[in-house]
Amino acid sequence: MTATARGTSGAPHSALADTVLERLTVAYAGAADPVRAAGMRSYMKDVSPFLGIPTPERRALSRTVLAGTPRPSEGDCTAVALRCWALPEREYQYFAVDYLRRHTARCSSAFLPVARELIVTRPWWDTVDLLAAHVVGGLVAADPRLTAVMDDWIADDDLWLARTALLHQLRYKDRTDTDRLFAYCLRQSGHPDFFIRKAIGWSLREYAKTDPDAVRAFLAREGDRFAPLSVREALKNIGAG
Repeated sequence: MTATARGTSGAPHSALADTVLERLTVAYAGAADPVRAAGMRSYMKDVSPFLGIPTPERRALSRTVLAGTPRPSEGDCTAVALRCWALPEREYQYFAVDYLRRHTARCSSAFLPVARELIVTRPWWDTVDLLAAHVVGGLVAADPRLTAVMDDWIADDDLWLARTALLHQLRYKDRTDTDRLFAYCLRQSGHPDFFIRKAIGWSLREYAKTDPDAVRAFLAREGDRFAPLSVREALKNIGAG
């Protein structure tokens, strides 16, 4: 059974997803550029094959695909996302991420396991970071009980779940749970992976736009526990004071 067919494994039935995927695969396949695709695949460290569609063109095609379609239910969002993830080329996952960013408010806290599946399946920063900040972050903001799940993810051996926990408050600004943000950073301060160290610095740098003094004070107390990369990223726009 193809990934566009009704009943794709793991995805609920959705007539809307049927329509979207049928249009999408035709539109994207027609715009494929094998030469550009090879370069994109290399740049993304061979995480996935690509069709070779630049972002502006891809999003223009997506608008055409979605023209006249109704607002989705949570089940529609699940079906579209999982069916896009089942397709080999990365542009389909980008479509799904854009779709979820647009419609996260249509989803309940029950959507979080779906987001988790997307995060851990063929993970790389290009999809994980947007899911973290725009989808997972939106779900947690709407249902603070999900912070307990974030507490689990920050301690998970899967670095992409830990990165998501670090980044899920990225857009919260003055709604940021500062104690949790700092605790998460400390929890992963000794992590050897670049993507975690970078995420620590990024999350602190973003919060520093809201409360630079709090970030400076935190690093004045705890900075020796972090990799230089994390500290540099955190202080990039505000300095050490």
